Amino acid sequence: MATLNKLFVTLSIFSLLACSTNAQLVNNFYGTTCPSLQTIVRREMTKAINNEARIGASILRLFFHDCFVNGCDGSILLDDTSTFTGEKNAGPNKNSARGFEVIDAIKTSVEAACSATVSCADILALATRDGIALLGGPSWVVPLGRRDARTASQSAANSQIPGPSSDLSTLTTMFRNKGLTLNDLTVLSGAHTIGQAECQFFRTRIYNETNIDTNFATLRKSNCPTSGGDINLAPLDSVSPVTFDNNYYNDLVANKGLLHSDQALFNGVGSQVSLVRTYSRNNIAFKRDFAAAMVKMSRISPLTGTNGEIRKNCRLVN
Repeated sequence: MATLNKLFVTLSIFSLLACSTNAQLVNNFYGTTCPSLQTIVRREMTKAINNEARIGASILRLFFHDCFVNGCDGSILLDDTSTFTGEKNAGPNKNSARGFEVIDAIKTSVEAACSATVSCADILALATRDGIALLGGPSWVVPLGRRDARTASQSAANSQIPGPSSDLSTLTTMFRNKGLTLNDLTVLSGAHTIGQAECQFFRTRIYNETNIDTNFATLRKSNCPTSGGDINLAPLDSVSPVTFDNNYYNDLVANKGLLHSDQALFNGVGSQVSLVRTYSRNNIAFKRDFAAAMVKMSRISPLTGTNGEIRKNCRLVN
C-alpha cells in the first residue's frame, strides 16, 4: 500500500510538472480573474482607432514582430535601459514600430480593474484582434494565458523578421521556421491591406523592378524621389488603406504590390499564386483564413504557467 501511495505521489508530481511545462493557451483564461478584460481592450482600441485609423495596422505590426522573435511574449514592448537591450532599436523596428502608447493606455485601464493579472503579451494579442475588427476585418476568439518575457533579443529581431525586400524563398523559409506554411504566409501578408510604408523600403521596387504597373510606379515616384524623402509614406493598399479587405490581393494581381516582398507572392511561380487569385475574388475566404492564421501565429512559443511574469509596466521587467 505504501508503495502504491508513493507511486501515486510520484505520478502526481510528474503530472503537475507536465502541466506547467506544456501549459496550453485557453480561450477564456481570464473569465473569472478579469471578466471585464475584453470590454476594456475594445473600448481603448475604439478610442485609438477613432483618433488615428492607421494605429490598427501599427498594433498588428507590433504583434507580428513580437511573435516572430522568441514567440508571442511581449518582448517587443520592452524599452532599452542602461542595463537592458530590447528589440525596439533593431533594424525592423527602429523609428518605425509604433503604437506603444496605446498598449500602455490599455494596460493602465486593465490594471485599474484587475491588478497584476493580465500580461502585456495577451493585451497586445487582444488589441491586434480588435484593431483589425474595428477596421472592417474579421474577429476571432483569442487564445489567452501568455506571460511576459523578462528578456528580449535585438539580434533575433534583426535576423528573424522578414524584410520588405525579401524574396519568396526567404519569406517561405522564415515563416516555416516559425511553424507557418506557405498558405499562412500568403494570407498573413494580407495584413498589408491596411497601413503604410516608408519610401526607403519601396524605392528600389518602383525605380528598378519590371513586374510593376507603370502608372502605379509613376504615382509612387511622385512622393518617393531617387534620393531623400526616405520616411515619406505611401499606402500598402492602393485603394482602401484604412479598411481591412481583400484589395491587397487585387493590387498584387495588377502588379501594384508596393513592396518587393508583397509582389513576390504573385510573380508567376509557386502554389501561392492561385491562392492570391482566390483571395482577390473572395473577401469572405480571405477574412476567414486570415483569422485562422492569426490564431495559429498567436500560439508561437508563448510563455505560460510559471514561466515569465505579469509585468506591471509593459515597458519594463518587474
